Amino acid sequence: MKSKKEIDRLSEDNVKVEELMAEFDRESNVRHFTGIYKHITTGLLVSFALYVFWMTLIATPAEQIRRSSFLGLLIFIGFILYPVKKDHAKKVNNIPWYDLVLAFIGSGAYFYYVFNFETIVAKAVNIGTVEIVMGIIGTLALIELCRRVVGYPILVVAGGFLVYAFYSGHSIKRIIHQLFYTTDGIIGTPLGVAATFIVLFIILGSFLEKTGIGTFFIDMANSIAGGASGGPAKVAVISSALEGMYSGSSVANTVGSGSVTIPIMKQTGYKPEFAAAVEAAASTGGQIMPPIMGAAAFLMAEMTDTPYATVAMTAILPALLYFSGIFMMIHLEAKKLGLKGLPKESIPNFWKLLFKKGYLFLPIVTLVTFMSMGRTPAYSAIYAILTAIVVSMFSKDTRLTPATFTEALANGTRNTMGVAVACAIAGIIVGIVTLTGLGQDLLNVLMSVAGTSKLLALFLTMVSCIVLGMGVPTTANYVIMATITAPIVMSMGVPMLAAHMFVFYFGIVADITPPVALAAYAGSAIAKSDPFKTGVLATRLAITAFIVPYIFAFNPAMLLMDTTLIEVVRIVITSLIGIFGVSVAMEGFMFTAMKPWERIIIAGAGLMLIDPNLLTDLAGVSIIGIMFMLQMTKSKKMKMALEQVV
Repeated sequence: MKSKKEIDRLSEDNVKVEELMAEFDRESNVRHFTGIYKHITTGLLVSFALYVFWMTLIATPAEQIRRSSFLGLLIFIGFILYPVKKDHAKKVNNIPWYDLVLAFIGSGAYFYYVFNFETIVAKAVNIGTVEIVMGIIGTLALIELCRRVVGYPILVVAGGFLVYAFYSGHSIKRIIHQLFYTTDGIIGTPLGVAATFIVLFIILGSFLEKTGIGTFFIDMANSIAGGASGGPAKVAVISSALEGMYSGSSVANTVGSGSVTIPIMKQTGYKPEFAAAVEAAASTGGQIMPPIMGAAAFLMAEMTDTPYATVAMTAILPALLYFSGIFMMIHLEAKKLGLKGLPKESIPNFWKLLFKKGYLFLPIVTLVTFMSMGRTPAYSAIYAILTAIVVSMFSKDTRLTPATFTEALANGTRNTMGVAVACAIAGIIVGIVTLTGLGQDLLNVLMSVAGTSKLLALFLTMVSCIVLGMGVPTTANYVIMATITAPIVMSMGVPMLAAHMFVFYFGIVADITPPVALAAYAGSAIAKSDPFKTGVLATRLAITAFIVPYIFAFNPAMLLMDTTLIEVVRIVITSLIGIFGVSVAMEGFMFTAMKPWERIIIAGAGLMLIDPNLLTDLAGVSIIGIMFMLQMTKSKKMKMALEQVV
């Protein structure tokens, strides 16, 4: 066993987090500034955050003005922060002249709309040449910024839709009007949600980080599971679940907590690939963990016309099942390898830790309380931000100074960039679908393939989400799939919220599904493991995420929809048993190693519990129960034989 000093040394972050984030998260690949340049850029970022508060609390402009000014400001800041190429970010205090031109011209197109709003609206579809030129400039500036901040894949998808619009016979004038001057395009619902809700929750996350809540969550997880078999891996799961309550970025979660947990997992005895996969799978689950979840959850609330508090409530049981599944896989792997937990002296006392730093939960409690009272997510986030500021004062180590306060605001703006730009590009796709009627055409094609089979329709939707999500951010992926494939699932009798949650889940797991699995690759960089193997293992660990959506699609009671307490309890119990069966099959171990035919049988039994039918539930539970007893008996015989030999 290692001493506490050695464990602490291993848990120190020897990885350059900023470099990893820049490598695997385009949004973090920003220019570096010092001196007066730093003060100017920080001032821009802080001013934008203050503008957001002003728009939320005081101003009451037309929605088109709010969204256009929001995006115009982000485009101006974006070209100042993000270089044309990754390696250009290494140059300090370097802003090329062409980026300054793009910043002014690109943002100017959106502010042209803001200052001439009434005139342009009066023209309706009869916009003039100036409006067309401004629309083209604004759209191209957005596309270039998206390339820098988000990447190429989403642009390829959006480009395909634009080509289809021209192929369908629509003029440049009609397309520009649809995309640039209506709320069915760039400044559509996705961007509106980003400007109204998402940005405030991202700023909240920045202030929570300043309170030291991330370190507190890791310590809490350590006090709960650090001493258990395979403790460090279980610590990673619990801490990532807790961090998911305020952060929705799988890559950021992986790098942030993984730089601490992955080295300790490796030292405990886990293979590098497994250690990285655990962190990636757990961190990806952060996007489905209430109350904040990923940015797409706010879009879901808007697109389904459902209160966000209801969306967060319905996500609780699926999220708990997701993390329970990962936890089971880790436990079985630890038992199979005979791994122990951390030494007792390195584990903090739970009650002492809770008594000393439990107040850090207050901002999250405030958020949940105000949303439960019926306040809007925007106002609830503002109250939570104020609580976080107060909470930071409780300790001299986290007490906000003018410098750290402005840094929190600046980080909030910077972290908003990727989501907002992705939402705007997703608006292009939605706009083209609306303009051309493409959604109905795709619906007819997929319906002809799926026929009357709900399972096949769900499977096709899952494949579409995963393939698209391999290069498209979760937010944009959700918008596209919610527009095109969610109606198919709904046509099969699945309630709207369950159908959208189904799409949401499979958009998220793309972050750990090879060949493009950014969260898994970020973890592999920390663990120094094979990226592809890490992605495969992360997918295996997150097998629950491939099962749970089917469960609530077939039985929405899991989402607490039109159900009773007894029904919910039954679904949770059968789901946990089913997930256990599948986890055992994936690991090939329960109490002892399992033969291939045993793994196939127990996997089949676990999958039978997806269907809420009483007969399949009884059959699945019975088979898993029998396999459990057989494994237990086999384990006892092996122990007795070993004792006799000894």
